[in-house]
Amino acid sequence: MPALAQSPALTRSAGALYLVIILCGLTAELALRGPLLHGTPQEIAAAMAAHLPHLRLSLLADVIMLLADIALALVFFSLLRDRAPALARAALVFRLGQAVLIGASLMALASAPALLDDAPRMAVHMTEMHALGYDIGLILFGVNSLLMARLLALGDTPRIIALGIAAAGLVYLTGSLLRLTAPSLSATFEPAYLVCILAESALCLWLLITGRI
Repeated sequence: MPALAQSPALTRSAGALYLVIILCGLTAELALRGPLLHGTPQEIAAAMAAHLPHLRLSLLADVIMLLADIALALVFFSLLRDRAPALARAALVFRLGQAVLIGASLMALASAPALLDDAPRMAVHMTEMHALGYDIGLILFGVNSLLMARLLALGDTPRIIALGIAAAGLVYLTGSLLRLTAPSLSATFEPAYLVCILAESALCLWLLITGRI
């Protein structure tokens, strides 16, 4: 096996990138943007207009998360390609596919501030388009998570973490499909995303602390 695939430094860099993704994703969605997107379209437009710096900072956090996610996809492929080449390639494709969709959805969100004065309802619609693109991206990420769980199970990662990543993949798939097909049920499913936060945080810490995968 090539030395690159065994590098603790490279493995820890995967953990560091994962940490950036978790922190930026949660900050953008929960702390900066999420509080603005509740209520009627008029209330949402007014909240965005009153807190434009928060909206723009959420965009910056999402861009950083996106760049880290692309880098992590490549690092994981380097680490895992000799373990199961076909699975590693598939995981890379699905994670990069998610990145493409999230990047496209960010373009919709970035257009919202310019629309607030003349077309506030369209500005709100752009936030809805962003959420839709994100949800479709998470379907691809759900598949990636299932593939990653299998790849992790073939190596040094504890079985409970690999199972957690598999569970997270199922949560992402179920949650996004519910938002697309049965949005009335989506809110009741939201607590399940705690599984994703716990599982991915555990993997992040394992990579950072042990340098093994």
